[in-house]
Amino acid sequence: CTADPARHRIVMVLGPRAGAPYRSFSAFAAAEPARVRHVAFAMNGGMYDDAGKPIGYYVENGQRKHRLNRAKGPGNFHLLPNGVFFGTGEQWGVLSAGQFAKLVTERPEFGTQSGPMLLIGGKLHPRIAADGESRYVRNAVGIDRQGRAHFVISEEPLSFGRLARYFRDALKVSNALFLDGNVSALWHPATGRMDETAALGPLIVVENRAKAETEKSAP
Repeated sequence: CTADPARHRIVMVLGPRAGAPYRSFSAFAAAEPARVRHVAFAMNGGMYDDAGKPIGYYVENGQRKHRLNRAKGPGNFHLLPNGVFFGTGEQWGVLSAGQFAKLVTERPEFGTQSGPMLLIGGKLHPRIAADGESRYVRNAVGIDRQGRAHFVISEEPLSFGRLARYFRDALKVSNALFLDGNVSALWHPATGRMDETAALGPLIVVENRAKAETEKSAP
């Protein structure tokens, strides 16, 4: 699924204000039907704890709800370097956590931290094999030279390396960020697809910009 900044708006969704995380697309859709009309597609994106709350950098509607996490530890998130998918208006980006801390001086409108990075400057993450033995259904995001965000979810279990090479070779993306594995999910209203996997955490929601702006300006 491709998000074009000329046609789409990207927002992060966790849960209702002062409420627990939604944990699924269906719960979000049921709770906020007015917003759902604008959804082009959505994916889960960003590592989270057992309650569904982010464990890394997370910004929703310009409000930071978790700081950048650069700690060492186990699991995919701590397969350093990890990274951040972020943006403001029509400008979106993917950077390693270190690059993000160094280069991004103003808080973006949205942001979510996940890991590991799949591609850094067009090269595979140094700790990712070209086609390792670990196989899961996985999803990831990368930004191309035109500024479009490419969201990819595999149709079958695959390795980190194969997913990274798809971004590099097929999509011509320099930086790509792993979003999740095993619980990876897509919601695509136009085709009626709404994956109900394990309980989710942060949701990356891509809205149809023109439709949302038309309704906002209507009397």
